[in-house]
Amino acid sequence: MNRVVGIVSLIALISCGGPQESKEEKEVKEEKALIHSFARPGEARVNHLNLIASVDFENRKIIATAHYDIDAANDAEKIVFDTRNLSISKVFVDSVETKDWWVGPEVPFLGQPLEVTIKPQTKRVSIEYVTTDGAEALQWLNPQQTAGKKQPFLFTQSQAILARTWIPCQDSPGVRYTYEATVTVPSGLMAVMSAANPTEIDSSGVYHFEMEQPIPSYLMALAVGDLVFREVGANTGVYAEPSMVDATAFEFEDMQKMLESAESIYGKYAWDQYDVLLLPPSFPFGGMENPRLTFATPTILAGDKSLTALVAHELAHSWSGNLVTNRTWNDFWLNEGFTVYFERRIMEDVYGKEYADMLTLLGKQDLEKELKSLADSPEDTHLKLSLEGRDPDDGMSDIAYEKGYFFLRTVEENVGRERFDQFLNEHFSSNAFQTIITEEFLAHLKEDLLLNDEVKYKELKIDEWVYGPGLPDNCIEVSSTLFDQVNAQVEAFIAEEGTAAAIDTTNWTTHQWLHFLRQLPSDMGVAKMKDLDSRFSLTKTGNSEIAAEWFLRAIENNYSVADSAIEEFLIRVGRRKFLMPIYTALAEADPSKERATAIYAQARPNYHSVSTNSLDELLDFNSDGPTSK
Repeated sequence: MNRVVGIVSLIALISCGGPQESKEEKEVKEEKALIHSFARPGEARVNHLNLIASVDFENRKIIATAHYDIDAANDAEKIVFDTRNLSISKVFVDSVETKDWWVGPEVPFLGQPLEVTIKPQTKRVSIEYVTTDGAEALQWLNPQQTAGKKQPFLFTQSQAILARTWIPCQDSPGVRYTYEATVTVPSGLMAVMSAANPTEIDSSGVYHFEMEQPIPSYLMALAVGDLVFREVGANTGVYAEPSMVDATAFEFEDMQKMLESAESIYGKYAWDQYDVLLLPPSFPFGGMENPRLTFATPTILAGDKSLTALVAHELAHSWSGNLVTNRTWNDFWLNEGFTVYFERRIMEDVYGKEYADMLTLLGKQDLEKELKSLADSPEDTHLKLSLEGRDPDDGMSDIAYEKGYFFLRTVEENVGRERFDQFLNEHFSSNAFQTIITEEFLAHLKEDLLLNDEVKYKELKIDEWVYGPGLPDNCIEVSSTLFDQVNAQVEAFIAEEGTAAAIDTTNWTTHQWLHFLRQLPSDMGVAKMKDLDSRFSLTKTGNSEIAAEWFLRAIENNYSVADSAIEEFLIRVGRRKFLMPIYTALAEADPSKERATAIYAQARPNYHSVSTNSLDELLDFNSDGPTSK
């Protein structure tokens, strides 16, 4: 069926209150939606994983057996798993080794299907395997790449479809399962997962884990290193290397308040414990919402708790994303737009409305920049995406996050916060531990929030928001008196007679600094840059968000004083959010890309594959150096 026609037909069926879907019809629809997975869960679906794994730092591989409990249909003949760059050695069906398995042809970025012959009565399939150098989910760090400089470190990043590079699995957000694991690591190191975790190092090096709530494969996570645990609240805490744990605990000391705030808005936290693991700086994201254990970048340690909105964001994922999950990556906005909305509600509750409004305005600036960058591909500015034949990472842009947020915020402003909260509470409770697609959410919104009011539905321009490009003209407006004050300071400074000495930054937060730097003209000139730097030591700031924004202004204005600091930052930090804009600015300043490529060649070994995949393309780079296209 034509994709557009299929979507329209589904919307029409839902809107007209069509007949209840049978289990078989639902399974067929779910399988058709698995555009980034080889799995056929309608025929045979995993429901529990028992992972037995050994972490080999010397050879940089994981040796493992994945035991899957499965549910098979009455006519099932095979079960299909996703794999990518895994070395499969043996397969067992109900504990008996079988030769009736095969690995299919490789498909770019999707990997290869692993098909195993089964019978309808089959209950368990076990796969012995070893990871390879092509396991893009894994980053192996030598001691020098850690804070302690004494022990190696390993962490995984499974989202979006990288779980298949370290575990054979049905790697779709639409397939959820529970898991347990036994992981053996070198003595003296701690292993932690997206599960119930230890709080002390076990001298045996053997760790046992349980995740009783069903999760999709992209939330499978493992980290191994020299870690300690520090309690923050009744059911919150932090993991970090010993030299970082005090700073981490201080920075995140409001976690318990955030958790309690979240529960007061959208109901009971469903995952028992909420902890944050501070990773080495090569981690490619700000955070990853692995259940029970958020993975976080050290770049959010500012010393003043000013960047902890990221913790609120990952915590909010415990409801939007982890509890109620987008069934396909085309519906990624259902995870991220909801989470940004919930994050800002938490920040408003804990720190005040003015604080949340600053976050919202910075988000609007990011969105406007993203919309501009996607001017040549307006279809990628829809909330509902069409990613068939593409890497789902292509959809992980500010569109899902910020346009999704502004859509939900616009609905809230129109129906009232109290009604909207009641609606979302019901949304989370009725869909708990399940998956949804955009059309199901819209049907729910139309029927239960708008009470089938067609006029209101059209007034809100919902289809335009979801299936159209850009921002509809009914997008809500947000203002900030604090940012208005910053604007006045910017205007005074960039005036011909303006000086940095006249800028009053008393009680400025990181957000006001970011707004200030973003408003500066790109052709301000070296003299103004030097004046600012002399007054505020921006080149030497320890705040990574401010540093990254300042470095962009430095590159634009050819402020060479910051060159060495920019290089040091790019070598030390692996967060893609910072790397892409800075390398892009370097490449635009020097079309030969000589400077950018020289820095990248030195820094690349410190980056995770999530970052290098994007940067290799940006800089036309391969392992031997730059290439021409």
